[in-house]
Amino acid sequence: MADHILEMRSITKTFPGVKALEDVNLAVERGEIHAICGENGAGKSTLMKVLSGVYPTGSYEGEIVYNGEVVRFGGIRDSEHVGIVIIHQELALVPYLSIAENIFLGSERRGRFGLIDWNAANAAAGELLRSVGLDENPVTPVGQLGVGKQQLVEIAKALSKDVKLLILDEPTAALNDTDSEHLLGLLRRLRDRGITCIMISHKLNEITAVSDNVTVIRDGRTVETLSLASGEVTQERIIRGMVGRDLESYYPERESHPGEEVLRIEDWTVWHPTQDRKVVDGASLTVRAGEVVGIAGLMGAGRTELAMSVFGRAYGRNISGRLFVHGKEIRPHNVSDAIDAGIAYATEDRKHYGLNLIEDIRRNVSAAALGKLSTRGFVNGNEEIKVAEGYRQSMNVKAPSVTSVVGKLSGGNQQKVVLSKWLFTDPEVLILDEPTRGIDVGAKYEIYTIINRLVAAGKAVLVISSELPELLGICDRIYTLSAGRITGEVPVAQATQENLMQLMTKEKELAA
Repeated sequence: MADHILEMRSITKTFPGVKALEDVNLAVERGEIHAICGENGAGKSTLMKVLSGVYPTGSYEGEIVYNGEVVRFGGIRDSEHVGIVIIHQELALVPYLSIAENIFLGSERRGRFGLIDWNAANAAAGELLRSVGLDENPVTPVGQLGVGKQQLVEIAKALSKDVKLLILDEPTAALNDTDSEHLLGLLRRLRDRGITCIMISHKLNEITAVSDNVTVIRDGRTVETLSLASGEVTQERIIRGMVGRDLESYYPERESHPGEEVLRIEDWTVWHPTQDRKVVDGASLTVRAGEVVGIAGLMGAGRTELAMSVFGRAYGRNISGRLFVHGKEIRPHNVSDAIDAGIAYATEDRKHYGLNLIEDIRRNVSAAALGKLSTRGFVNGNEEIKVAEGYRQSMNVKAPSVTSVVGKLSGGNQQKVVLSKWLFTDPEVLILDEPTRGIDVGAKYEIYTIINRLVAAGKAVLVISSELPELLGICDRIYTLSAGRITGEVPVAQATQENLMQLMTKEKELAA
């Protein structure tokens, strides 16, 4: 008989106008890694918030059985008290505090007279850091660490609370391949120590590599739980459960018919805003109408810096080089100039820079081109609603209306709103920076379909992505970037992950 550390029975959670969860059941065995999969908006994070007490008892129907007993959590402290700790996708760390201060925030190590014993805190933090494989001084400010190391600090923080059941929401979404592999290795070690882990992830290759069981949720309901030990679980089987159909191909087919040159960048050089070094060094590239061109590079290669500097000098200093749209040289001094010149840039960080999360769909869609809706400084509200509704339907944004607050939408639907905003500016060139980061395979397919529609209409699209299979699946040509320099240009018919990686590391090899 299975030894279940957790059972969630008939969980139903309703928000005003929306039933997020309906009769969801979940059983997790002690000492396993249990993955939860589903499309954006399927209810995965909501279920974990119910479990951890973010949504307290009384705000949902059903019951939670933990270690054989029905539990009722009034808040997150109640769940942590019995050993359930959740690490959200948006890390809850204070950048200006040290690692040790973050680990013990709210549960400080106290000595005589109730004062904090910093020596004891730093020593204990050092032990926890070693247990997660992080070689950092406990007094280092968290803001000086990369995202991968910050994720390990969060796990060390969880271990300090004597965690029995660790919940990780998209733990590798913002990590590179090396950091992701390190984190997955740590999860295996935690499992060996008897700590049970629940992992929400869209990365199916990671799920099949590290999980013991997988529960699939679709539209707020449990579809099935699959055992990896059976050997019958494949990525295709998980996708079928998530989206309710087979995806015959991860990437929709497209016939490529590139036209005239739309964007040309010549000898583009950008200096770091505060440091005396180049982040982009003499980069040159072209994009034609009806063409998808990719930029591949390792983290720190300068991909985002290149895109942001082209987009109205939104990044960097001492920017030099030449920029042409339809053969005419342009000199955009700010973002507004870049938009007027026909350039749009969808940032990789949609939550901080791409959207106003406390505003509705309508206001977000119109934000970059209010001039098209205003007369004598007054915005035509009816026209604004009409435009937003048109994009809501054409982009298949899953929301009751255009007055829905963007911050409450799933990641995939937020990304569609970002694209709608920039499409409303009617750009000649659309730069997409990590357009499918943190969204599920079904939503990815929809984004790829939207990209295909754009190039079919004659737009030029430049895509930056950390996922080489994605670039190989949607692009016509791929440029490689290393240490700020373009190191290669490869037609997709001749491109492989191996030769792209060689070009992406070319500068480093030469420097060595």
